[in-house]
Amino acid sequence: MRLNKTPKLELTIQERQDLRKNKILLSDIHKISLNELCIILNVSELRAKELKALSEFQSVPSIGPAFAKDLIKLGYYELDELKEKDGARLFEKLEELYMERIDPCVEDQFRFIVFYTNNQGCDKQWWDFTEERKNYRSAHGYANRSD
Repeated sequence: MRLNKTPKLELTIQERQDLRKNKILLSDIHKISLNELCIILNVSELRAKELKALSEFQSVPSIGPAFAKDLIKLGYYELDELKEKDGARLFEKLEELYMERIDPCVEDQFRFIVFYTNNQGCDKQWWDFTEERKNYRSAHGYANRSD
């Protein structure tokens, strides 16, 4: 079952007012063209792209704002860009980016979102990928770690 949730976006007061004036819900931002969003909000293309990405990523069940931001930091702005990716490798790239260890459950989210992009409408959640991650890491370990 897919929950219709409102994404958490850090919007300026003016951006919120412009969305209300145009009767656009936060959960629908990703459905608007990039050019149209730039015009409606009077923002740069990069800002519109980030808002669309945050909205789209959070439209996926069990994906929250922090993980959506991590996807953007890795250079992803659309779900379709994740279709052929490897959840374990995405997790390793995030650890490289932050230069620190990250909670292994984040890898479960990466595995889930890659699965979801290839199976939209599935009823799985990120925690359904915990066992897969544990088995993989038991066999292959973690990159760039001494433990």
